[in-house]
Amino acid sequence: MPRNLDLTALRSFVAVADTGGVTRAAGVLHLTQSAVSMQLKRLEEALDISLLDRSARTVSLTSAGEQLVSYARRILALNDEVIYRMTDTRLEGEIVLGVPHDIVYPAIPRVLRQFDAEFPRVRVHLVSSYTRKLVDEYARGECDLILTTEDYLGPEGETLVEKPLIWVGAPESVAARQRPLRLAFEKNCIFRGGAQRALDAASIDWDMAVESDSTRTVEASVSADLAVHVAIKGMEPPYVEEVSASAGLPELKRTRINMYHPKGTGEEMIDSLADMLRVAYQGL
Repeated sequence: MPRNLDLTALRSFVAVADTGGVTRAAGVLHLTQSAVSMQLKRLEEALDISLLDRSARTVSLTSAGEQLVSYARRILALNDEVIYRMTDTRLEGEIVLGVPHDIVYPAIPRVLRQFDAEFPRVRVHLVSSYTRKLVDEYARGECDLILTTEDYLGPEGETLVEKPLIWVGAPESVAARQRPLRLAFEKNCIFRGGAQRALDAASIDWDMAVESDSTRTVEASVSADLAVHVAIKGMEPPYVEEVSASAGLPELKRTRINMYHPKGTGEEMIDSLADMLRVAYQGL
């Protein structure tokens, strides 16, 4: 006799696979940790297989779990599509989300995918720019919700996480040891002034070798070992790495990743997106 898979348990399993842990998955699903663990246990018992390798400190999928998660994504996608196509009760509209380019990855793609699954009729228009411009656009009502990278917290904001700033350069960077130190920054990068002041305080001569309006130009220059740059630890662009302490560069300050969105408006769409962003960035 055919057996049926528990869709709720499958959704919990996929959330654990996406977030890397039961605790984070519980936050995303708005469930208790014990509830998620129980659903995973029922799923393993129903299939008589082990889905998670619990021997290490971090949760990882077994080979059977890797196979199931592929099926589970398709099953859930089809389920969500049926709900979307057959009902007219889902919220509709558009949300304008502003995010500084240097904190888009790795969190934003995951959040957008999750939000689209829960609100398939809501379009999220992602605006990637620098913090000062996003703050101005939010003040003018052009963005519904923004993230920022700042040293302080403005009115109506909340700090999601505080992270250290680091010097980044090409692997085994030669440029990081050259003097004057060659820098690459966007013209409006909020970390630029702080980096220059730190170098001045350390009596390290520097030269603005690359100044551009393009993030890609800066990244390409740094990865080519033509200059060094500053990034948030854990969010470095690809093809670069943290500069070794042996290069003698000064320690940099920490920065806040803040979120600004209207509170108390009863806007379920915006509140849900804010919750997802909160969980994603606090888990970094």
